[in-house]
Amino acid sequence: MRLEEIQSLWEQDAQIDRTELGDESLRIVKLHSKYYRIFSQERLMLRKMEAEYKELYRDKYEWFNGTLAKETMNLHGWEPNPLKILRTDISMYIEADGQMRTAGLKVEMQREKVEFLESIIKTLIPMGYNIKNAIEWAKFQNGA
Repeated sequence: MRLEEIQSLWEQDAQIDRTELGDESLRIVKLHSKYYRIFSQERLMLRKMEAEYKELYRDKYEWFNGTLAKETMNLHGWEPNPLKILRTDISMYIEADGQMRTAGLKVEMQREKVEFLESIIKTLIPMGYNIKNAIEWAKFQNGA
């Protein structure tokens, strides 16, 4: 699921009908379930992406170091590294590598989705109390 889709869903679900506060308080449980399910899926995807990033980092390190197995090079479609790079400089080359930057951006985008979903869930937790306070305020204004 794309971040924009999640944001759009939340924009719709975050609307509270002030005339039906009782129904809105019951809707919180459904919203929590919905967003926690999405959160769990996206968090698992993040963990998978992080693991794949670490594997790619290891392969790139070994490739720049000249110790990567030919089978692994063939798997990635890489040719042997023609450069002789000092071990202290390998991290600089890895950071500048296009595949690593792309993989890193994907991980960061996924992390952003997980953080956004986490904030939605944290918003839903006190929502029941806020609705209860709104009901109490409406009663107070009506003289009850």
